[in-house]
Amino acid sequence: MLDDLTTAASSPTAWPAAYPQGYAVVDVETTGLARDDRIISAAVYRLDARGEVEDHWYTVVNPERDPGPVWIHGLTSEVLEGAPLFRDIAEEFASRLAGRVLVAHNAVFDWQMIAREYARARIEAPVRQRLCTIALAKALGLPLPNHRLESLAAHFGVVQRRAHHALDDARVLAEAFRPSLRAAAASGMRLPLHECRPLTEWKERPLIGRQQGTGGYRPSHWRPSRKRPACPYPNPGRYEPGKRLKQGMRVAFSGDTAVERELLEDRATEAGLHVATSLSRLTSLLVTNDPDSGTSKVVKARQYGTPIVDEAAFGQLLADVEPASES
Repeated sequence: MLDDLTTAASSPTAWPAAYPQGYAVVDVETTGLARDDRIISAAVYRLDARGEVEDHWYTVVNPERDPGPVWIHGLTSEVLEGAPLFRDIAEEFASRLAGRVLVAHNAVFDWQMIAREYARARIEAPVRQRLCTIALAKALGLPLPNHRLESLAAHFGVVQRRAHHALDDARVLAEAFRPSLRAAAASGMRLPLHECRPLTEWKERPLIGRQQGTGGYRPSHWRPSRKRPACPYPNPGRYEPGKRLKQGMRVAFSGDTAVERELLEDRATEAGLHVATSLSRLTSLLVTNDPDSGTSKVVKARQYGTPIVDEAAFGQLLADVEPASES
């Protein structure tokens, strides 16, 4: 399989007409993973239809708050103090994304962070589709030990110079994406593209006093607090690995997620799934990024034989949920 992919990546005989005309390979570094966290640096490599680099761009961004895990990204408050605000670079950033498919490693996370920043700025991000290189690697059957960026880079012989630096991470991803794209094209594979829906409900609320350099305000919730409607479909049973999810299936979540939990639950509900707060023998599927965590839900899932998938796999499954059976 690996030899076949290598040959296909180096000499595709035909290029699928349905493939996108351009890509924007993106990496953002952030103050954290929560919905209130901010982008502190961003990089974009623009690629043509066949994955060749056209140009690249990088900027640091003043997050108007504490920079978070400096030991990971290396950007201190002193470095960021004179950096532009996101609204100052929003137009330039948008010009790099416009008309292209956003490509990122765990793309749903980068997209959500970007969408939130544009929502704060009261601007709609010009992104309509995204492609996750994790999903692409899985579709190609690449023999990776895990789905970290460094593993993908090592597989294609790409040297990573500064991990967690947005510009270098974007470069590494662009270089690894090119052979992946060519292998997919050579086999005529359908790319795992997903719709990007902009966020439009960002709100801010005043603080009592100033906190962590935020300038006297703090982002609040994305959507009005509401009771999620009951699932209208009967539970068809457990999810079977390799098959599609079906409307009515009961889905539970455990542990941290890259995408805000509420947004994941909303997406599941919109797809016709039943979001369960606890795990029982009736649960169809457990979604967790840490299946060895030993949480009560994971333990029960093991006991009951409930299928377990990670967040990235769940995102792929949500794109093609089978309609409920007619009664």
